[in-house]
Amino acid sequence: MKIGIVCYPTFGGSGVVATELGKALAKEGHEVHFITYSQPSRLDFLNENLFYHEVEFRSYPLFEYPPYELALASKMVSVVKNEKLDLLHVHYAIPHASAAYMAKQILKTHGIYIPVVTTLHGTDITLVGKDASYEPVVTFSINQSDGVTSVSEDLKRETYNSFKITREIEVIPNFIDLEKFKKQKKDHFKKAICPQGEALIVHTSNFRKVKRVNDVVTVFNNIHKEIPSKLLMIGDGPERNMAENMARELSINDAVRFLGKQEAVEEVLSVADLFLMPSEKESFGLAALEAMACEVPVISSNTGGIPELNVQGVTGFMSNVGDVEDMTRKALFVLDKNNLPRFKANALARAKEFDITNILPLYERHYDAVLKRTASLRSVETTR
Repeated sequence: MKIGIVCYPTFGGSGVVATELGKALAKEGHEVHFITYSQPSRLDFLNENLFYHEVEFRSYPLFEYPPYELALASKMVSVVKNEKLDLLHVHYAIPHASAAYMAKQILKTHGIYIPVVTTLHGTDITLVGKDASYEPVVTFSINQSDGVTSVSEDLKRETYNSFKITREIEVIPNFIDLEKFKKQKKDHFKKAICPQGEALIVHTSNFRKVKRVNDVVTVFNNIHKEIPSKLLMIGDGPERNMAENMARELSINDAVRFLGKQEAVEEVLSVADLFLMPSEKESFGLAALEAMACEVPVISSNTGGIPELNVQGVTGFMSNVGDVEDMTRKALFVLDKNNLPRFKANALARAKEFDITNILPLYERHYDAVLKRTASLRSVETTR
C-alpha cells in the first residue's frame, strides 16, 4: 500500500504519533510518503520505504500570512499523482483535513480518486475547532473524510458533542514502540542527579497553560518537604519562566532542573521513579504512556482520555484537576519503597497493551475498509 501522511513536524503528540506510525508501516512493507513543511523531528530514513516531501510556501506582499493550506493542497496533488498513492492519512483536522479535501477535488478532475483518512488528536477539536471562525470548516472536513479516527473514547464523545458529525469515528488509541521506550541501564545518570538516593520525579510537556506546570512545581514542593527528592522538567513553552520563578520563590530551585526539549526522553525516564501529569485536559496522555513503558508510575488528573490509560490504584493514581494536596498524598504513597516496585511493574504491563504491534493492525484494517468502500462507491458511480 502507498500511503501519504500529512502531519505537523514538531515535538507535539500528533506529529510524534504520525511519524512513529509511518515508520512502523514502512517496516511492514508499506510505502510511506510524509508531506509537511519540514522534516518531522522523529523521522529517520533507515527504511527504504520512507519518503519525505517538503511543502514550500512563500510570502507575497498581497498576503499578510503565507497561504500554507493552498501550498499543502497543491503538494498533496503532486505527490498523489507522481507517486501513485493509494490513500492519504492526515493528522490533525486543521488545516490538514480541509487541505486534503481540496486536493481530493482537484485530483478528481484528473480522474484520480484518493480516499482520505483523518485522525483527530485533541486540541484540533477541543480548542481550535470550537472557535467559531473554524467550526464550519472542521465539521465539513471531517464529514467529507472517507475514514475518521480518534485517539480516545473521550475525544470521540467530545467531537460528536461539539460538531454535527455524520461520519462514524473509530477509536484507535495512541501507541508506544517498546523497542525504543523501555527502561535502560542509566545508573550513572541517576547517581549524577540523585547522589544521595533521592526520589526522582519527572514531568514532560510543551509547557502550555493546559499542562498546569504550576501544579507540577507545587506537588513536587510538597513531596520535597516529606522525602529527599529531585524534579526534572522536560520540554519548553510559554509557562516555563513562570515555573522557574515559582521554583526559586519556593527555594527548591536547587532540586529542580529544567532540561528543555530532549530527543532521547526515554533515557531520562529510565531513571525516574514517578511521572506527574496534572493537565487540565489531555485527549490521551502520550507522555504518560511513554513514562509507563519505561516502568514509571503516573500521578495525573482524571480528565479527558487519561482514565483510559492510567488505571487508578494500579499504574498510579488520578485526582481532580487542581487538587494538588490529593496528588501529593498519592505520590508519597506510590514512592513508598514498599509500594513502588508494584506500581512500576503494573505501569509496564499496562504500556504493553499499547505496543505498536497491537495498534498498527487496527490502522491497517481501517485503511483496508476505507479502500474497499471507495472502490465500491466508484463502481456504483461508473455504472450510472
